[in-house]
Amino acid sequence: MSIINRFLIVEVAVAALLFFVTRLVVRSLLLRLQNRKLPPGPRGWPIIGALPLLGTMPHVALAKLAKKYGSVMYLKMGTCDMVVASTPDAARAFLKTLDINFSNRPPNAGATHLAYNAQDMVFAHYGPRWKLLRKLSNLHMLGGKALEDWAGVREDEVGHMLRAMCETSDRGEDVVVPEMLTYAMANMIGQVILSRRVFATKGSESNEFKDMVVELMTSSGYFNIGDFIPSIAWMDLQGIEKGMKRLHVKFDKLITEMIEQHSATAYRRKGKPDFLDQVMANSEMSDGERLNMTNVKALLLNLFTAGTDTSSSIIEWALAEMMKNPKIFRRAHEEMDRVIGRGRRLKESDIPNLPYLQAISKETMRKHPSTPLNLPRVSSEPCEVNGYYIPRGTRLSVNIWAIGRDPDVWESPLEFKPERFLEDERLSKIDPRGNSFELIPFGAGRRICAGTRMGIVLVEYVLGSLIHSFEWGLPPGTDDLDMNESFGLALQKKVPLTAVLTRRLSPTAYSS
Repeated sequence: MSIINRFLIVEVAVAALLFFVTRLVVRSLLLRLQNRKLPPGPRGWPIIGALPLLGTMPHVALAKLAKKYGSVMYLKMGTCDMVVASTPDAARAFLKTLDINFSNRPPNAGATHLAYNAQDMVFAHYGPRWKLLRKLSNLHMLGGKALEDWAGVREDEVGHMLRAMCETSDRGEDVVVPEMLTYAMANMIGQVILSRRVFATKGSESNEFKDMVVELMTSSGYFNIGDFIPSIAWMDLQGIEKGMKRLHVKFDKLITEMIEQHSATAYRRKGKPDFLDQVMANSEMSDGERLNMTNVKALLLNLFTAGTDTSSSIIEWALAEMMKNPKIFRRAHEEMDRVIGRGRRLKESDIPNLPYLQAISKETMRKHPSTPLNLPRVSSEPCEVNGYYIPRGTRLSVNIWAIGRDPDVWESPLEFKPERFLEDERLSKIDPRGNSFELIPFGAGRRICAGTRMGIVLVEYVLGSLIHSFEWGLPPGTDDLDMNESFGLALQKKVPLTAVLTRRLSPTAYSS
């Protein structure tokens, strides 16, 4: 490289630095002149702002920063403004009081490269397309009536999973829990959407699908520098976008094949339409436009990935916590033996009579929320929270993980104590469906996770079935469980849970 070229590069770098610094100074002066006070927060670095402060576990780093700066915290992230809510009251202010102002998602690499350029339900702009996707999903898959209609599918697929676990155990092999869960969840969703099981047997194909889902959730959760400094996004400094594009090709191929096979078997479903049939038949929006095939693919991507991973991760964490606390297993088994007995499997109709199981589910959602940082939102207009000015275009992140570990809300928050939801009258009324801001594992407001109701049903039923059906033990040579987290859009267990299972029901219970 010539001296002239080197000089030009240095000159451009210095000019860019001066531009960003000048912009920050001018903006700060304007806010002071207008007597507008931003929430407190760390100063951050020049140009890149607070990005380096987040590290590899952003939810943990933000929780520590909130202890210093408060429940509503401001961070300059590259050229973007970001505010973090870390307490129930702060979350309520943004997700309830200011819900309509924070009803959109900010642009990001995940929406662009994985979600078909935000053509899906998760990242779509709040408008007619999003409303139609949400309406169709609720009517035909995720709502109360739809969930009742496919209860038989859940029962069948849990039966397949339990038998696969028994076969693995009979061969003297340890059971890898997340692989079994993905196998069951993907088949449940496949039956509802496509009228067929996605994986005939648990094996390499279902394991590969699980790896793809985990990679999608992990990469979508990264704090990508290009999202916060758009002018350098093309450089892809972390290599995140390259991985997303490669993964998108895999998912697009899989979903395209699913749709093609579904179309080829339409004659089999005359009079019995499945979810995809309903979406294709009711794709006209209120403004006269129609959903296109890209919208349909993007929706299927949402349902297959979030539907399999979020519930699976909660169940895996619950079982891991119980294996570390055998007395919880004993109490759960005692409750189930008293209510159900050992002559049959657990049914969904049993769950209202199993308060300790429901408490285990809530406690897991509190300590290990599937989405530690609520999916980001962005303000459409400037607003005020707790006396602080929030500029237009500010990204909002709600630290659900920090709320679940807030000592001002939860006694001994680091302990796994399901009985807290039974013994404390105040906590017994807390519900995870988005109205109790002490426990919002699925978010809250109009952009609450569309699969909230389905997620709760799946966690309680599948987790209950696994607890009731087996005694759970550590693999030989394992003294303790690794409970470390792996950050992503969903909070994964860093080391997948592996267990030795022993049947505890009558033989006929596993064959039904």
